[in-house]
Amino acid sequence: MSAPLKGKVALVAGATRGAGRGMAVELGAAGATVYVTGRSTRTRRSEYDRPETIEDTADLVTEAGGQGVAVPTDHLDPAQVRALVDRIAEEQGRLDVLVNDIWGGEKLFEWESSLWEHDLDNGLRLLRLAVETHAITSHHALPLMLRRPGGLVVEVTDGTADYNAGNYRVNFFYDLAKASVLRMAFALGHELGPRGATAVALTPGWLRSEMMLDIYGVREDNWRDALERVPHFAISETPRYVGRAVVALAADPDVARWNGRSLSSGGLAREYGFTDLDGSRPDAWRYLVEVQDAGKPADTTGYR
Repeated sequence: MSAPLKGKVALVAGATRGAGRGMAVELGAAGATVYVTGRSTRTRRSEYDRPETIEDTADLVTEAGGQGVAVPTDHLDPAQVRALVDRIAEEQGRLDVLVNDIWGGEKLFEWESSLWEHDLDNGLRLLRLAVETHAITSHHALPLMLRRPGGLVVEVTDGTADYNAGNYRVNFFYDLAKASVLRMAFALGHELGPRGATAVALTPGWLRSEMMLDIYGVREDNWRDALERVPHFAISETPRYVGRAVVALAADPDVARWNGRSLSSGGLAREYGFTDLDGSRPDAWRYLVEVQDAGKPADTTGYR
């Protein structure tokens, strides 16, 4: 089907850029109406101070074939989230897919800083942005989703449950935030499953987000120029890849088989057969374990 999600309504919370934008656009390409939220608009930027806006994301959703609706929202403010969900209920009367992709922590965590060395205010704000926002959004959005059976909640994190269980991720605050989101999906699976809905945790691989490309001084059309400096970047993927993972889940009539589980873009690509924009299927988390973390030279043969 060219539009498997036609008639469906999605909310991508945290869709200004990166994975959130990629997921919103792919949901639109599948025919969904997609509400996209964030704090950066054409008239006001968040503390990220970057050019991407939720209006731009909504336009991309519409251009892809769906209907994009931009709603400026601070997901730490329960009143704003409640108003957002009330609007979706009034305009659509349903919510089929909720993607919790709120993060906002790139400028807050300090690489390789121990808990007692890390700026405490920044660490605590990171946890609020990465964890509390997800809880607030689900609290207000799930009653609308549960009006109809078959709803899907996607908790977006960094790392699979298996990988994060055995690997220390960046620092105390980052590690705790990403593990908490994994556990959220597990807990929501127990609460939603008996009510006819599904919750999963989903991680992209090494994401070629706007910020990552800027860090390496490349664009999407010449990203391989960064490989001389960062060889393992060869396993990276576009934000649209994880977006296709969300679409595959949302269009699967048997999606409940994944309830409460930790999933990855690469793993789901093997399961559902979708590819990244270049036709490849990067499997970053398997590559990290078997190649990068094993100290082997960069070689994506058999991993994309």
